[in-house]
Amino acid sequence: MTALDDYQDQLTELSRADQQRAIPPLHHDGRYIVANQQRLINVSSNDYLGLAADNQLIDEFWQTTDVNSIRFSASSSRLLTGNNEQTDGLEQDLVHWFHLAVSANGSISSLSCPRAALVFNSGYHANVGLLPALTKLPLKTLILADKLVHASIIEGIQLSRCDYKRYRHNDHHHLRQLLAKANEDYERIIIVTESLFSMDGDFADLKDLVTIKRSDERIELYVDEAHAVGAIGHFGLGLAEQTATLTDIDYLIGTFGKAMASMGAYVLCHPTVRLWLINTMRPLIYSTALPPINHAWSRFILSKMPLYTYKRARLARLSAALKEAINQISSNDCPSDSHIVPYILGSNAAAVNKATELREAGFYALPIRPPTVPKGSARIRLVLNAAIDDGEHQALIAAL
Repeated sequence: MTALDDYQDQLTELSRADQQRAIPPLHHDGRYIVANQQRLINVSSNDYLGLAADNQLIDEFWQTTDVNSIRFSASSSRLLTGNNEQTDGLEQDLVHWFHLAVSANGSISSLSCPRAALVFNSGYHANVGLLPALTKLPLKTLILADKLVHASIIEGIQLSRCDYKRYRHNDHHHLRQLLAKANEDYERIIIVTESLFSMDGDFADLKDLVTIKRSDERIELYVDEAHAVGAIGHFGLGLAEQTATLTDIDYLIGTFGKAMASMGAYVLCHPTVRLWLINTMRPLIYSTALPPINHAWSRFILSKMPLYTYKRARLARLSAALKEAINQISSNDCPSDSHIVPYILGSNAAAVNKATELREAGFYALPIRPPTVPKGSARIRLVLNAAIDDGEHQALIAAL
């Protein structure tokens, strides 16, 4: 037996279990997907506001941006020659966005909560690198993470080489039990969660996490808002904005590649932490930076975020109606609080078959199977966007 033989045997087993993955050949036609010469309504994308396929928005960017003066490659890491005015400007814009939301809340002065921003190449880069860098201190640290945090966070936790435990998903009674067992040897405790979980579409209870944080001065909060940024909050800053917990979160992570129709990620943190990350975070230090033109586009989209309250409201309405329809036809309760609406079918085969039925009805909806989700909870992960019209929305419900 060779390694190739072992690979083939394992792939065969995955195929038999309806778990083998493949990269689909696709053509994008605006907000539609063309697959096998069939034009399909896309309900699998993370383009929550429908901005990535908005040709008018793209035209406006080209018309209002001097693209001839912006490089299409950074050609280096930021610590060498890869930094530029677009990257610096994006970080300044992020801090302004944060302070805009904090000031509008009125509960605390933005000046009393200093924040700095640092941008990364992707959400995966951010989560893999942040926790190892943050814990590179002579302090005995315990990490407590929600059971369903993203794979990138799990890898970041493992690379940190800290003691860690995972509490049952959104079970704060269990979290409090783990905290009660954390002995005084731990000088620092970091609670790690997503704000909006990408497979169930449910929210973390950020207000209760803040209450827990205030119960022990050792606790810090690390919140990944990847799927909430742009889609939730009056200004689009995510669930932390909506729950008025922005100033209580120590490390607020967001991405540009979903509702914000771009690429990259960021952390909002204390200015001292930002400087520490610049000196210790390996994915930042050793990666070529994203192109300046990419950051120019991110800045353009970010400037629009406060204006898209109506898009976020429409997205919420469509998603609530879809969840209600699923609960009427499914024996499995839909756990969603958001625009991510899973139709849980159970077996891998059932999910694959339902995806085929939806494709025949004109919808591109993909089956999600273990190990991405727990065994026995295979599903169609339905993701709406604000650009879907009422007729398409009703057709999707009918197809389900």
